[in-house]
Amino acid sequence: MSSAPDPMPRGLDLFSLKDQVWVVTGASSGIGLAIAEGLAAAGAVVGLNSRNRANLEARAKGIPRSFVVPFDVGDLAAGEAALADVAKSHGRLDGLVCNAGARDRRSLERVETKEFRALLETNLVAPYHLARSAARHMLQRGAGRLIFVTSLADRFAMAGDIAYPATKAGLAGLVRSLAVELGERGINVNGIAPGTVRSEMNRAIADSPQWKGIVERSVPLKRWAEPAELAGAAIFLASAASSYVNGQVLYVDGGTSILLFSA
Repeated sequence: MSSAPDPMPRGLDLFSLKDQVWVVTGASSGIGLAIAEGLAAAGAVVGLNSRNRANLEARAKGIPRSFVVPFDVGDLAAGEAALADVAKSHGRLDGLVCNAGARDRRSLERVETKEFRALLETNLVAPYHLARSAARHMLQRGAGRLIFVTSLADRFAMAGDIAYPATKAGLAGLVRSLAVELGERGINVNGIAPGTVRSEMNRAIADSPQWKGIVERSVPLKRWAEPAELAGAAIFLASAASSYVNGQVLYVDGGTSILLFSA
């Protein structure tokens, strides 16, 4: 059974990640990049992951003490090897943010079973494998943090989007399962569920009349989020400020999940 943490820091020191080593997947743009920038600003040494090394190296130039960890999250062996290399070269691995994922907005008639399976592999199987690999290194020190970027779709669905909510609901379940499995061994596991975020993935629809109407009706703040607005939630869940938070999914959705009806 894990012991109580050391005496807690106070004030803004609660949010310090000084010298911690983190890896963020899908960090070349959008939410992943914003989270990586936030963790680095709080003092962490951050490994940026995506498939494209050149893109990562360009991003790393703007993030102090960051380094690149290029691999495809769908390549399970490559991901496992990369995390092992980070832990070995830095002497530790304090945290992992599983952000990389795929999106497929199509109806039941259009999503073939093989395509559903492919989305499941990217959005659920890959994060499971990476978390399992990262936990192996964290357990050696008896401490660590796992953060999964889920979605508002992990609890809600909309017509014409059959596959994505199922994968994200599974990811939210994984947060709970891992929190129970690893909590007593010093690893906190939590999730962040973004709502409508003006990321690269959503850029094509963000300014469409249809989605302007959806946001106006369903988001109490009446606007899209910018990716940088997810960074604070990540810093909180990564830091001592959330030392007794485990197995939770924090909704960063402008209030969408609490709005029942809108005139």
